[in-house]
Amino acid sequence: MLLPGAEAMPLEAALAHYAAHGWARLGSVIAEDCLAQLRERADRIMLGEVVHEGLFFQHDAQTGRYDDLPRGAGYQGPSLGYRKIEKLERDPLFRAVLENPLFGRIAHARIEGGVVLYRAVLFTKAATGGTQLPWHQDGGSFWGLSQDPALQIWTALDDAPVESGCVEVIPDSHLAGLATPLGGVIPDDVAERHRAAARAVPLPARAGECLLIHNHLWHRSGVNHTGKPRRAFTVCLMSESVRCLRKKRAPRTFLPLYR
Repeated sequence: MLLPGAEAMPLEAALAHYAAHGWARLGSVIAEDCLAQLRERADRIMLGEVVHEGLFFQHDAQTGRYDDLPRGAGYQGPSLGYRKIEKLERDPLFRAVLENPLFGRIAHARIEGGVVLYRAVLFTKAATGGTQLPWHQDGGSFWGLSQDPALQIWTALDDAPVESGCVEVIPDSHLAGLATPLGGVIPDDVAERHRAAARAVPLPARAGECLLIHNHLWHRSGVNHTGKPRRAFTVCLMSESVRCLRKKRAPRTFLPLYR
């Protein structure tokens, strides 16, 4: 599934950039035939042609506004308008990509001891536009963990130019920690105070390219104007020492990886 040479590619420069700035490019990593299979599998999951028990679905809002997203509705029938599908480690094809040796090298370079999976997610922006995702951080008490993860590997399954609603970041913003203890979406007044819009850096990517993203890095994405789907597979990795703190249900357990 990896391009020739990708498994052993040098990582020092990318990891240094990631530590300093909160993000880094790995360049093209995934082979085109694998990308084609992943795109087809993503569509078949959304259309209900491939079914795995326990997947989490969230459909786009009809308005394209993040605040209008349906909460807790789950699978709403065959549609290519789902914004997010979680727990893709339950699909054999996505699981194989998740477990590739390059990702294992990156994880062990950044995480001491055993590595576990927090989440494996498909983020999509449908050809019809998708949803505008505001500035946010992937951590905080909202995530319900004893310690925030700090490593996400984002892989473009389609070309993601600026016009498609590519990822935008504020470099170095991870160094200040969480904007709010809750984490997640950054309040508008906080974003304005930090001049977020003026400091935004778009990260267009080609299909098969991987980005490293720190969980505390401020990032967002816009609406897709290309008329073509924009899909990305994101994995969030963390130390096996991290514990789930939720009380209303049994605490989550996490899949061990890269033994």
